[in-house]
Amino acid sequence: MASASKRPLINLLKGWPSKSLLPASTLQDAANASLSDPSIAESALLYGLDEGYPPLREALASWLTWFYKPKHTISAQHLSTTGGASQNLACILQVYTDPIYTRNIWMVSPTYFMACTIFEDSGFHGRLRSVPEDQGGINLHYLREHMSRSENAAQKKGNIKPELKPPRAGTKIYRHIIYAVPTFSNPSSKTMPRGHREGLVRLAREFDALVITDDVYDQLQWYSDKEEGTAISTAVEPRICDIDKYLDGGAERAGADGFGNSCSNGSFSKIVAPGCRTGWAEGTIKFAYGLSQCGSTKSGGAPSQLVAAFLADYIKTGTLQSHITKTLQPAYARRYRLMMDAIQEILVPLGVKLPQPDRSIIGGYFLWMELPAPLLASEVAARAKETQNLIIGPGPIFAVHGNERKEELARAVRLSFSWESEDVLQTGIGRLGAVVKEMLGEVLDGQGSDEKQSGLVDDSGNG
Repeated sequence: MASASKRPLINLLKGWPSKSLLPASTLQDAANASLSDPSIAESALLYGLDEGYPPLREALASWLTWFYKPKHTISAQHLSTTGGASQNLACILQVYTDPIYTRNIWMVSPTYFMACTIFEDSGFHGRLRSVPEDQGGINLHYLREHMSRSENAAQKKGNIKPELKPPRAGTKIYRHIIYAVPTFSNPSSKTMPRGHREGLVRLAREFDALVITDDVYDQLQWYSDKEEGTAISTAVEPRICDIDKYLDGGAERAGADGFGNSCSNGSFSKIVAPGCRTGWAEGTIKFAYGLSQCGSTKSGGAPSQLVAAFLADYIKTGTLQSHITKTLQPAYARRYRLMMDAIQEILVPLGVKLPQPDRSIIGGYFLWMELPAPLLASEVAARAKETQNLIIGPGPIFAVHGNERKEELARAVRLSFSWESEDVLQTGIGRLGAVVKEMLGEVLDGQGSDEKQSGLVDDSGNG
């Protein structure tokens, strides 16, 4: 067997798009078209409006309406442009939370772990709370019970108004934040069904919570059945922000404050390139405008003004949708199927289990699986790196910071099929299979030795 140092590294942890899928030439066309037109170049190179570059917001509104097919047409006023999903998450917290009055951050567990630091940077260290996934993507009963406890505790302490944030016209402070990736979740790859989404909106309204959803994988979808092809041009489920707009009278119903209880956090990082550092936030008109009044935006103007001009052209010319349909969906479908075929052949016979195995539509970047007992993901990951030069994502790193439920992820593993080239994905699963098989063998050898020492097995091997 070749030593790990002589094997080429295979990284199945990295959640980046493959370099082979970056659309440099078509982005260059969009940039050339924008910068060669003085009427576009002038505004693109200057400070932008707080709400964002108008042509991009208008193009986005049309494209999002076409893809999600909500009950009501999305207008540009429902959108503000951002510097990407991570930057926007920080801005949402700056505008719509108070580190004391906002009781807790409720995060679906397992979670996108890098979001934890963003919440902590906004003053919520020690107040992140994990909400377990069920087969529907979030345990609403658990969330209701624990939000009620949190609310009762806050009321007893007299925490009834924001303490640190000054009153500002056109914004509000929410009492709770709920964070989720409801479609093709990172890391579990689960998709939350409509019933759970509706239940989550009702719960958020009851407790004055803002549901922030990272809707960054929605367009990266394909049929699990190879015979049905890959092109899907309609969302698998309505977004939570779409449900909030119509459910039980909608976010702007009589008696409501008009801000709503949801924000869709969108990004071009997964569907164009992460270097664009451009995204969008969608909510009610009041919410989107209030978000655009974040201090850093007011001072510097709309984030990513120049790239926004390129992306406006990218959408209006149909290049974005063509890239998604003709390049990304087929490529990620192939990668997913290559990895799944190898998992079914190599890992499932060893006792590995997959969540939501019977879905008709698959998407995103990741596969989530559970190792057979008593193997621990952190130990398997360490052995894989040491002996196979293979990097995988052990479940505990996807725990909510300070998570009392961390042990539930002890046997879970996240695998990414987005970064490495197609020709090594099955090799990576083969290496992981060798590690799992070896470590299970060691467990069995240890059990046999224990039985022999306890007298349960005699020297002839007869029990």
